[in-house]
Amino acid sequence: MPKPHLVVSLSGHGFGHVAQTAPILNTLHELMPQLRVTVRSNVASRHLRSRIQAPFTHITSEGDIGMLMSSALDVCAEESRTAYREFHSDWDKRVAKEVQTLRELKADFVLSNVGYLPLAGAQQAGIPNAALCSLNWADIYRHYCSTPSTHPLVLSEVEGSGRTVDNIITAQIHDAYANSDAFLRATPGMAMDNLPNLIPVAPIAAVGANRRDELNRLLKLSPDEKLVLISMGGITSRVPIECWPRIDGFRWLVQESWQVHHPDAVSIESLQLHFDDLLASCDALICKPGYGSFVESTCCGVPVLYVNRPDWPESPVLIEWLKMHNPCREISRSALDRGNIADALSEILDEPQSHPLIPEGAGQVAAWLAERMACL
Repeated sequence: MPKPHLVVSLSGHGFGHVAQTAPILNTLHELMPQLRVTVRSNVASRHLRSRIQAPFTHITSEGDIGMLMSSALDVCAEESRTAYREFHSDWDKRVAKEVQTLRELKADFVLSNVGYLPLAGAQQAGIPNAALCSLNWADIYRHYCSTPSTHPLVLSEVEGSGRTVDNIITAQIHDAYANSDAFLRATPGMAMDNLPNLIPVAPIAAVGANRRDELNRLLKLSPDEKLVLISMGGITSRVPIECWPRIDGFRWLVQESWQVHHPDAVSIESLQLHFDDLLASCDALICKPGYGSFVESTCCGVPVLYVNRPDWPESPVLIEWLKMHNPCREISRSALDRGNIADALSEILDEPQSHPLIPEGAGQVAAWLAERMACL
């Protein structure tokens, strides 16, 4: 009897999509060790394999555009609108090609986080499919690129005003999500009240091991020194830490590609630890609002300083959730650039630490998938 084949589509828009999906695939492998998994993504294979311990085949592929970004904090709305219009100008042909690809892969089930083209292709091919994420691109695109309309959406109207074209694109994206077997919305997540197939699930996170004793020996840290991890996610961006003043008793963990020259900065790569272990071993995290950063830090009991993205539609729900579960403070972009963060760091480190949250979402989604694939 052939092994069931799960085809997973992972967005390359930041690392949060991988952070949500990897714990599910790892748990699912324990439930269904016979399962064959193919991951379609433009995320680097090295990063995927650092997160996904289950065996899988990687195929480079793009199932969504996401939003074009000039930095980890800044959306290029007009450039994104242009890219979406090009992507959807031959939508039916794209879907037909996706159908062919999925049939060639002999996919038994398609899971997407959160590209909509693989879902549309699976639906046309008659392949069971589900979406998983804390956001969806229909709501994101509508927020940045689509103007409100009181007129009904007619998908065949490919000509007309810019408003009509943008709303048609929004409707095509929304239909792919709404027609999937389920949209498994990770907590915390956007409301998505317009999806009839929404299934909320608990927080999803990989929780690392605290290896602070090893780091203290390696970096020759005194018991009072603090380690602060600085991570802006998978969108290329850089914090000018070389311009920061020295803050007594603090070390900054930064990625090697930033080429930071500061006496208190340490390259993350030089420590040779998995990212989840590194996060669990730190005293604080500095980041932007992002699902992986907020949920993983909360599940490790690591307080957070964040630079807000007030225009990003997912930010309010992420921030509200973080405030409920983890000591945190917002800092301005200028404060981050100047390193004016000593007071905010002291405040979150002095707060009583809450009990780390137990992420149960991966088990819930893995069980849901296993139940459905067992019937194939």
